[in-house]
Amino acid sequence: MTFYQADTLKNYIKSILVSQRVKAEDAEIVADSLVRADLEGISSHGISRLPIYSKRMEESRINPAPSIKIEKSGLSTLLVDGDHGLGQVVAYTGLKEGIKTAKETGIAAVALRNSNHFGCASYYCQMACDEGLASIIMTNSPSGIPPWGGKKAFFGTNPVGFGFPVKDLPNVIIDMSASVVARGKIIEAAKEGQSIPKGWAIDQNGLDTEDPTAAINGAILPSGGVKGYGWALAIEILTGILSGASYGPHVQNIYYDHHQHSNIGHFFILIDIEKFMPYEYFTSLVKNMLIELKEVPKKVDTDTIFYPGERREKSYQKQLSSGINLSSEVVKDLSLLARRFHIENPFEKGKCDV
Repeated sequence: MTFYQADTLKNYIKSILVSQRVKAEDAEIVADSLVRADLEGISSHGISRLPIYSKRMEESRINPAPSIKIEKSGLSTLLVDGDHGLGQVVAYTGLKEGIKTAKETGIAAVALRNSNHFGCASYYCQMACDEGLASIIMTNSPSGIPPWGGKKAFFGTNPVGFGFPVKDLPNVIIDMSASVVARGKIIEAAKEGQSIPKGWAIDQNGLDTEDPTAAINGAILPSGGVKGYGWALAIEILTGILSGASYGPHVQNIYYDHHQHSNIGHFFILIDIEKFMPYEYFTSLVKNMLIELKEVPKKVDTDTIFYPGERREKSYQKQLSSGINLSSEVVKDLSLLARRFHIENPFEKGKCDV
């Protein structure tokens, strides 16, 4: 296995994006988001996404240099038009403005439209935690989940993230999709020629399938059955309808070849903890709760009780030191991209910086 240093991957991503007219500061945001996902062990949302971003920028389906417009529609409400820019750039821009508003008024609600795939919701939760804010981060996505009782995809997998800062411990970061599994994991399995577990998805006939390609053409099952269906619906209303973005089957899939913009919608809620209680007191209370939680008597097959965000941080620290392992399929795609844009290729050389 070949392991690549995080900075090597970031520099590669930035070089590719800048060669496609993305501003250096925007390229930095996208690179940081993708590499952070790989460091945290979420490879389905990491550097493997770069080739499709690049292809869609070439086709003008993603705008490499968007003119993002932000309208403050009320004391605590913001509307963001992303001009079809890279999702990370649109989300980062809206979040930074939302953070300012939340610190002024105590809470901010940010609706974003005309965006694209923005990576992991957890990335923005971490950003908010770093600013002393609690957060709820939502996005819609191309159709992946059928309505309860249906066999055709309608709603996106529609993830939601929650972020809460903690004193002296990894932040509580909850990032989960309304589907049994993130679509990215099925895409990843299809690329690598692997099967998927039963219970993840159905094919076009509504039958359970272990074939990731059949799953992509069929539908991913909702998490918790009818509960996941309701969750997907609620997020679709906030991110797709309230924001003025596309919703359900009208959200265009970045992996399908056509000429339309994705018009993905996001919705962020940011809460200034200091407006409710002293920040130090809050983070200490959360820390105490987590310590109590981890001391709950364990089942015979459980060594440690983890809380959401803890394993992400462990993976981040470990891979920051050891390097990030990339699959041969991802390395192949990235090598082709480097040659296409005449960028120095660390993959072709089998370069290992750790």
